[in-house]
Amino acid sequence: MANNSDENESTPLLDSGVSRPSPPSVFQGRRLACAAILLAESLERVAFYGITSNLVLFLNSSPFYWEGTQASQAPLMFMGVTYLISPFGGWLADAYLGKFWTIASSLVLYFLGMLFFPFISNEDTRIQLCGEEMAFPVQPAECLSTNGSPPINVTCPIRSAYCGPAIYGGLVLIALGVGTVKSNITPFGADQVKDRGPEATRRFFNWFYWCINLGAILSLGGVAYIQQNFNFELGYIIPTVCLGISFLVFLLGRTVFINKPADGSAFTDMFKILTFACCSKKPKEPALLRNKPTLLDSAKVTYGGKYPEEKVEEVKSLVKILPVFLALIPYWTVYFQMQTTYVLQSLHLRIPDSASNISAESHQDKVVDPILKRRGLLPSSLKRIAVGMFFVMWSAVAAGILETKRLEIVKSNGTIDQVLGNVVYHAADLPIWWQIPQYVLIGISEIFASIAGLEFAYSAAPKSMQSAIMGLFFFFSGIGSFVGSGLLAIVSIKEIGWMSSHKDFGNINDCSLHYYFFLLAGIQGVTLLVFLIISFKYDKQRGKAGSQRQRHVSS
Repeated sequence: MANNSDENESTPLLDSGVSRPSPPSVFQGRRLACAAILLAESLERVAFYGITSNLVLFLNSSPFYWEGTQASQAPLMFMGVTYLISPFGGWLADAYLGKFWTIASSLVLYFLGMLFFPFISNEDTRIQLCGEEMAFPVQPAECLSTNGSPPINVTCPIRSAYCGPAIYGGLVLIALGVGTVKSNITPFGADQVKDRGPEATRRFFNWFYWCINLGAILSLGGVAYIQQNFNFELGYIIPTVCLGISFLVFLLGRTVFINKPADGSAFTDMFKILTFACCSKKPKEPALLRNKPTLLDSAKVTYGGKYPEEKVEEVKSLVKILPVFLALIPYWTVYFQMQTTYVLQSLHLRIPDSASNISAESHQDKVVDPILKRRGLLPSSLKRIAVGMFFVMWSAVAAGILETKRLEIVKSNGTIDQVLGNVVYHAADLPIWWQIPQYVLIGISEIFASIAGLEFAYSAAPKSMQSAIMGLFFFFSGIGSFVGSGLLAIVSIKEIGWMSSHKDFGNINDCSLHYYFFLLAGIQGVTLLVFLIISFKYDKQRGKAGSQRQRHVSS
């Protein structure tokens, strides 16, 4: 009987107004608030992917001509700042502005950053912002040789990134807005249905990710096509307008939202407790206590500290969650290749890039999860994260195998010229559809790891620290992006030379990108084994804590 409402519910959004004999939906009375948040998020994702999906192509194209490494590092750095700023966004909402006004003000900052790109795409305004296009440095003959890397004593001059300050300025503004929105809109949406129980929260997260992917599909299928086949100016105006509409939808939804005022930041309490536990003098004899205190226990009033026991226990809960987030760093490193090196690879395959991230989250919510739940087979969030790690590892392996085959074809059959964004790419005569396996595998991994990660972060956190935990979840995602950028920089140095090529800007035919993919897969494989150990210990500790609370209540 508990599943009848799931089976009979026709839509998770707007109520049709027709009375039904079935039990009320978990979203009853909250549909309009959820609809406003989900629509605003979909439009925001159109804007986000409108910037990131073809950023590598944009920076490779005229008049910028950034090298492949520079063009791939820009979105990785952008993603890193986006996610690293998330804890600050959570702190700002909890301590001062509240989630609603933090999101609204961040969307304004986001919009200002988006405005940079239509101006940079327009020739007249670009010259005013960046100056005239710079000349290319003359390359020594050794740098243009086809016989491997140039000698160590030969320096290959690199053209500085044209319009770099303006591009990075716009990206930083967007990253500040995106990061702050990201850390707050998910818990803000969950707040609308939190009192309806964990089932409502889980289903909201599923629909939230469905809307994220809906926005991504619209952007990758429509906006990206315009950018590749018409011009980037129009291709950047459209997502900027979408973000403006997203802001208006969110602002108008204020009348139906459940708004909670700022009531103090968990981050502030957390740092005070950690500082006290690590740096303050402890009493020599903890009187009236039977057990030896842990480091954090020493901050409790009962152990001679000055903080309530419940506050310290909340910090201890957070510390137990951190190893899980740390283990997810390599997952995010591979995941962000989808918008960087995977795109760079696609530019050197036949047929323009039209791979899209086909969403299955709605089917998971309506079909997969209910079936597994009825049979008692729905795995825990940590087990689903592990499954996601497994699939993302094989995505990197598939990319490495494809790149190996692509390079073999280039060496044996030469290249074909194809024009994308007014730039000629020397591509292998190999259809781009061979990238489908790596995109499908990374899409499946997102279904498991991203949704389960959000669910874990929200459910494992004490109520007063949910925004803080969500911010930390995205913070470690940003570290994963910076790790990818750092690895890319390391493998680009002359001594390694996996990504060193000066023949044309964005060319990877003389590089060894497949080694980079296999390196990522190896790192993820080792991390998966470590994560399984961490998740097993966490589940065991949580089970013990639950049984102890149950015995305490029964006594």
